[in-house]
Amino acid sequence: MTPAPSASGSVPVLSTSDVASTFPSLPPPAPPFDGLVGQPLVARFFTSAVQRRLTTHAYLFVGPVGTGKTMAARALAQALVCRSMGCGACDDCIRVARGTHPDVRSIEPEGAGGYLSEQVRDLVHDTALAPIRAQHKVYVITRADLLGGAPANAFLKTLEEPPLRVTFILLARTRESVLETILSRCQVVAFRFIPETEAVSLLMERSRATLKDARVALATTGGSVYRAQDFLGSSARRNARIKVLETLERLPLADGLDVLDAARDLLISLKQPLDELRVEQERQLVEGKDYLGKGAMTALEQRHKRALTGREREALGEVLGAMRSWLRDCLLARVGREEDIVNHDFHYHILKVAEGSDEAAFVRAIAAVDEAERRIPYNVSVQSILEALLFTLRDELGVTG
Repeated sequence: MTPAPSASGSVPVLSTSDVASTFPSLPPPAPPFDGLVGQPLVARFFTSAVQRRLTTHAYLFVGPVGTGKTMAARALAQALVCRSMGCGACDDCIRVARGTHPDVRSIEPEGAGGYLSEQVRDLVHDTALAPIRAQHKVYVITRADLLGGAPANAFLKTLEEPPLRVTFILLARTRESVLETILSRCQVVAFRFIPETEAVSLLMERSRATLKDARVALATTGGSVYRAQDFLGSSARRNARIKVLETLERLPLADGLDVLDAARDLLISLKQPLDELRVEQERQLVEGKDYLGKGAMTALEQRHKRALTGREREALGEVLGAMRSWLRDCLLARVGREEDIVNHDFHYHILKVAEGSDEAAFVRAIAAVDEAERRIPYNVSVQSILEALLFTLRDELGVTG
């Protein structure tokens, strides 16, 4: 089923017409692909590929944040390692969903500017080892746009000719951000942007959230239906958002010491959602002792550390998302669009802050949040990011200590 490269050697992108003409009479997508919210064509594509056993060895998923690329990678991994092609209920599927399957690895960049050569060497070595539980191994490269230089060169031969029963899934926002040498070795699957109104409806349907709460969750999580659904189900993450907005409403009157204390308190609230992950990881380590050797247990522990780091970055992203949403509401209130305010539970305080500043200040403040978010992948201290940002926001809102 995998489309052949064109005469120019480029790999075609999956399109609406491709799916409609190739699979005109397929039944609705079966688990796990029916969970791909807002991506019916991608679900249809992979349902057919799995059912006909025509999956290829390397995919590149491209699309904006929040379109479900990570969820699709997980679903494909379930289909590949499950004896029933992704039933969603067996032990293999459950472990993939929890991120603990020993034959499904998620590789994130560990260097300040991207992937390290030693990471890639470890990956290449691991592909030659036999699976631990399943008959297939899956590797998810979470930021294919940050795979370049020597690490990319070390990866190319394995990407082109991997061992049997090994599949690579690379994720990126755009195909242009990925090296052409990597791009040409992958089947490109494009994920469509989900408009806000559709995302709100999907989230309300899946989580039974109210319209107002769905809008808050999407604004906090960067528009991702999947993350927003998880956010609504986590009291720790919802409480962290409230802490952020309470900090912002007090910020215009804060002196220097207040700002440092606020950054420290935010850091504490940011880490609280990580406790949920730590409890799950401890349970997984207890289970792993039943079937994993010493080397595999060490690898699982290292994976857990990376998962905690990734979750901390995600939590920081939600803190910044809440800030951005609140500042946007202040800007909307300032220009007379009070009816578009998202953070309804802070409506009164947003109006008060909006009265004390101007449009340009809010625009600069939002830009400062965007800049802080760009610094996250570069292993900058989370505390230093929060402290610098809060000082900037305090100054932009018009009051100095």
